[in-house]
Amino acid sequence: MKKRFYLLLTALFATALLAGCGKPAAPKLEFKSMDITGAAYAREFSLTDHTGQRRTLADYKGKLVLMFFGYTQCPDVCPTTMADMAQVMKEMGPDADKVQVLFVTVDPERDTQKLLAEYVPAFDKRFVGLYGTLDETAKVAKEFKVYYAKVEGETDNSYTVDHTAGTYVFDREGKIRLFIRHGETPAAVAHDLKLLLS
Repeated sequence: MKKRFYLLLTALFATALLAGCGKPAAPKLEFKSMDITGAAYAREFSLTDHTGQRRTLADYKGKLVLMFFGYTQCPDVCPTTMADMAQVMKEMGPDADKVQVLFVTVDPERDTQKLLAEYVPAFDKRFVGLYGTLDETAKVAKEFKVYYAKVEGETDNSYTVDHTAGTYVFDREGKIRLFIRHGETPAAVAHDLKLLLS
C-alpha cells in the first residue's frame, strides 16, 4: 500500500515538473479594434505621395502605419477621421514619431498633388497624402477591399464619393494587424498602437 502511494506521489511530482518545463503561453493582446493579423489582403501598395515621391509600404518599415482611404472634398467622415488621427498622435506622446498616418485618395481626378499637400499635413505635418492614376487607385482599393463609388452631384465636378471609412494598421515589420472602425475614440486607437509597440 505504501509502495503504491509513493509511486503515485512520484508520478504526480514528475507530471508537475514536466508541466513547468514548457514555455508559458504568450499573453493575448487585447485590442479595441478588429484584429486582422494574418489577413490575405491589404499587403502592399505603390502610390505617389504629396511631395511627388513614389511610395510603397516598405518605405515606412520601422513605424506603425495607419492607412485611411478618403478624399479632400469629403464633407464629414474624412475630416473627422483625420482630426481624430491628429488627436491619436497627441495621445501617443513621444511614441508619435513611431507612427505614420497615410491618407489615400479615392478621388484622384480632383485630388491633385498640390491639393493633397495642402489638405493632409494641415491635420499633422507628419501625415502623408497618397494618390495614383484611376487604374492604380482601383488596384489598391481592390487589394485593401475598399469600396468607393461616385455619387453624382448637380454639376460634373460636384459629385461626392461613397467609400469604406475604416483605417488599416500595419506593425513595424509591415504586417497587417488591425482594422479601426470609423468612430473609434483616439484613446482606444492610441491604446492599440501602444500595445503594438510594446
